[in-house]
Amino acid sequence: MKSITISEFKSKCIALLKDAQRSGKGLIVTWRGHPIARIEPITETSGKRKLGTFRGRMAVIGDIVHMDTSEDWEILK
Repeated sequence: MKSITISEFKSKCIALLKDAQRSGKGLIVTWRGHPIARIEPITETSGKRKLGTFRGRMAVIGDIVHMDTSEDWEILK
């Protein structure tokens, strides 16, 4: 992971963030030779569902379309 000083990060912040996202590689920001922050790109996998993700992990048992749950509820009068 590439290291840069905090003053360089301040002057080139947007370009460095775009480069990290584009390349997929993070960087470490240092202050007086000591690491103070790590910049890592966020992957775009969250938020989008993929068809077939749960295939083979679940099973539907019974009729889920025409089910009657009236026996499971207490009727108050």
